[in-house]
Amino acid sequence: MSTPKSPDPAKLVVGCIINDKSLINTVYPMLEGAFGPMDMISAWLNFAYTNYYYREMGSPLFRKVFVFKHLIAQDDLAEIKQKTNGFEMRLSENGNRCVNLDPGYLVSSRFILATGKEYSHRIYIGNKIYADLTLMYSKTEGFKTLDWTYPDYASDSLISFLSRVRDKYLIDLKAIKGQYK
Repeated sequence: MSTPKSPDPAKLVVGCIINDKSLINTVYPMLEGAFGPMDMISAWLNFAYTNYYYREMGSPLFRKVFVFKHLIAQDDLAEIKQKTNGFEMRLSENGNRCVNLDPGYLVSSRFILATGKEYSHRIYIGNKIYADLTLMYSKTEGFKTLDWTYPDYASDSLISFLSRVRDKYLIDLKAIKGQYK
């Protein structure tokens, strides 16, 4: 019989797709106000892996990924996705989003994104939100993509960034666990 235990806290990661880089000056304080101080921020990445958002948001599109200092409970992800959906709506113009925010979390073995879209590999986590297993971590191979991994998250630049986030997460997790010994 397995003995249930609480999962480790996770590193909150929010991907941001934006059509106007100056909007980041509005997005950044919204995210910090909701989720606390930032720990790491990716460089601007040109989002050329898909044209999925062009119709709604225009082109070109840019991506920046935010990582937060404080670790979160893994079961907070659905509530976090609802908050970021509210930010998207607040920043919309004429019914179209100008910003797409994709919250997720990273733990030592995987990277999860939250979505409102159901699909066979997504697990319902409550509050009309699903968890998408986006990347898995292997000690021998690092982050591994899956058949459904979004192309931008499969890119070398984002995998490299998330690998650094994982390194920082492990340091943070060790410090937290050391506090309770």
